[in-house]
Parts: sequence; C-alpha cells; structure tokens
Amino acid sequence: GKVRKVLDGFVTPRNIVFAPSGEFFYVSDSSLGTVAKIATSSLKTVSSLPAGPGAFGTVLSKDGATMYVNNQAASTVTRFDVASGEPRAVITGFAQPRQGVRLSPDGGALYVTNFMGDKITIVNTATNKIDGEITGFNKLRAISVTGDGKTLFAANSGSNTIAVVDLDKRAIESTIAVGKDPYGAALSPDGQRVYAGNLGDNSLSVIDVASRSVVATITGFKEPRQAIVFTRDGQAAYVLNEDLGIAKVDLASNRVEATLAAPAARVQKTAP
Repeated sequence: GKVRKVLDGFVTPRNIVFAPSGEFFYVSDSSLGTVAKIATSSLKTVSSLPAGPGAFGTVLSKDGATMYVNNQAASTVTRFDVASGEPRAVITGFAQPRQGVRLSPDGGALYVTNFMGDKITIVNTATNKIDGEITGFNKLRAISVTGDGKTLFAANSGSNTIAVVDLDKRAIESTIAVGKDPYGAALSPDGQRVYAGNLGDNSLSVIDVASRSVVATITGFKEPRQAIVFTRDGQAAYVLNEDLGIAKVDLASNRVEATLAAPAARVQKTAP
C-alpha cells in the first residue's frame, strides 16, 4: 500500500500493459511518441518503441511477442515486433484511435476504438488490413472482449450505458444503463463481471455478464476513468482516480478498501 518509486522521464503517459511473464511492463507516452519497456524488478527502462507522437492505447498478444499501438495524431495503428523493437506494419484508415484497443482471444482480430466517428474498426491481424467496423456508439471509450470471443462490451459515456456487441453479427445487440459518464468497461479475470468506471458520479457499476444487468454499485472514487485492473486471483481491483490516486476494491464485498494517494506535485489533468 505504499509508493515504491516514482518513474520520471515521461511527459504524457497514457497506457500501461504488462508482459505475460510479468517481467516487464510498457508505458505509452503520447507527447514523446514512445512506448517504454520497463523491467518490473529494477523499474528501469530497458528499451523504447518508436511509436510516433500521439501514441495512446496498447495491447500485447498472448505470447507477448507482438504489440499494437494506437496513434491518435496520425490515425494509425502500428504493429511492433517486441523482441526487435521494430515496426512490422503501420495500419491506416482510423479516426483518432485512443485508449480502446483489444485482441480477440485467438489473436485473429484487433478491435480499435475511434475517438472521432464513434465506431470500432476491426483489423484482420493475418493481413494487417481493416476487415470491417461496428457503429452506433455514443462517445465511445473503453472496450473488453469475452473469453469466447463472441461478445464485446463498450462504454458509451454520451448515453450512460455499456453497449453489448455481438461480434459474429458485428452489431450492438443491447445496452445496459450504468452510472453517469462511463469510461471504463473492464472484464473480470473469470469473465463473469464487467466493471464500468463512471466519471460523472464517482462510482463503479458492476455488471453480471450472464444476465446483462447491474448487480451492484461501488462508491468512494474520484472521477474514475478507463484504468481498472485486477489481481490475478480476481479478488481485488485497482481503479485510477482523476487525481491519480489508486483505489483498491475488494470484489467480494464491493467496497473500496483503501486509496493510495498520488505523490505530491505529480497530479495533472488528463485528456477527455
């Protein structure tokens, strides 16, 4: 429950993703245009991927060998070989892709949110070509894909809902009313719950995947956004607040156990 170290050298850090082994994590910085690879044990940067200005959302393949990086400024997605640090493809045809990017469980499809146009673009990862799109969202934010690859959940901050998408039909099949201004749509490790971080009313809506309904509302946050992560055993979640404090949530009781405050003088407003 204490700050281990403050990592300097970033300007506008956006997304963090861990390697499957847990040995490294990667931090994108939209101002620097890089994705830093950091050793978990030493907390030292070991290399950097040249993603270009506007680097935002990132996702790793299951084997950790490939990374996809959304680039809002260029409206592209870059595919990197992680071992060499070299880009293998630059995919075009997006409209300001930001945080939301997910792979299908089999790795065959990449789902990319577009900040402009409120749509999800589908990329065939075998060809690195756009293979379709899903429309009908309202201020689209975070997305998650179920383990069977059949359903996608997407936060609609403009309509206070979570959209349920049938990925076979590539269409929204229903919406679930949640709190005000939802940004998050994080799927629990067991796939049974979706947690929506509601920026507008400082809450977390807990959705039962099977029934497609809200079963609990957790309070005690400060403008939570997309960043919601889980412990490997699924017993706790960590939620990033607007002031960069991190709330630890006990998922059995649906209560905030504690909040780790951000180090002094580190707080800055994030982009909408």
